[in-house]
Amino acid sequence: MIINPDALQILRLLQITSPALPVGAYSYSEGIEYLCNSGVIQTEIDLCNWLKREMHFGFITNEAAIALRAHQAMLKNDLVALNYWNSWLSATRETEEVRLASWQMGQSLMKLWVQLDDQQLWRSQSINQILPTAKDNSEGQGCNYAIAFGIVGASLEIDASNTVLGYMHSWVSNLVSAAVRSVPFGQTTGQQIIFRLNADILQSSQSALDCLDSELEWCGWGASLASANHETQYSRLFRS
Repeated sequence: MIINPDALQILRLLQITSPALPVGAYSYSEGIEYLCNSGVIQTEIDLCNWLKREMHFGFITNEAAIALRAHQAMLKNDLVALNYWNSWLSATRETEEVRLASWQMGQSLMKLWVQLDDQQLWRSQSINQILPTAKDNSEGQGCNYAIAFGIVGASLEIDASNTVLGYMHSWVSNLVSAAVRSVPFGQTTGQQIIFRLNADILQSSQSALDCLDSELEWCGWGASLASANHETQYSRLFRS
């Protein structure tokens, strides 16, 4: 038996999308905790429908499209494009909670990237000259997670389509995990939901791959309101 030549790419994709990746994704719920607490999400059908709507009409497809642009810019060593799309993404974050979560996860992944492969040190140094680093958080700046994910995907030789698909799947998995910890259904139900959403993940990933710059738009007011309310929720499991 001959190992698939793409096996190394698959292994690396599995690693950067693993829930064990120490970027802090488990700490955030993107408003899911508030939705569960307020009764909007109480059943697996509620959760499944919410995630479907977000994938087809919310901002996550645009985030995946930005990860794609970061991947492409990294391959071309286009630091100007990386900086542009990072600034664009920061400017479109509608709540402080979502913006800070994106910066924290992005900069954790950038730090981990160099520790995984010290051959990337010279590339990270040049990128850090143009992208904000952790010390810039107090200045209202940061490297967004989608940007970092695209950079790392390209540097690890994961192709663009798999990078986008991995980003979308990790988003779904994280929010399902958040919901499992917030409402009364178990891990098995959570896995059933992810399995049921496979076709939607594929469709949204394809939409991100096909999205033109002029088409980067969304209707994410529901998730934005949930996130804003979560910032002031009396009792919280997740960071805000």
